[in-house]
Amino acid sequence: MAETKRIMVSLPNSLLEEVDFIVSMEKKNRSEFVKEAMKLYIREKRRLEVSQKLKDGYVEMSKINLALAEIGFEQDMVELNIYETKLTGCEKM
Repeated sequence: MAETKRIMVSLPNSLLEEVDFIVSMEKKNRSEFVKEAMKLYIREKRRLEVSQKLKDGYVEMSKINLALAEIGFEQDMVELNIYETKLTGCEKM
C-alpha cells in the first residue's frame, strides 16, 4: 500500500455538514471522501486540459485546411479556364 500522510483541512461549517451528511449516507469516513474528491478533481482537471488541447488542435487544423482548400480552389479555377479555352478554341478574357 502507498505511503499515506496526514493533512489538516479547514472547511466552512456548511460544507462540513454536507460532507458529513454524504459520508453518513455512503457509510464512509471523511478521509475516504476527501481522497475520492481529490482524485475526481484531478481526473476532471486532466480531462478538461485534454479537451482544451483537442479544441486548440482543431482550430489550428481548420486554418491549415482552409489554406489548402483555397490553394486547391485556385488551382481548380486555373484548370477549368484551361479546359474551357481548349473547348472553345479561343482565349478567355
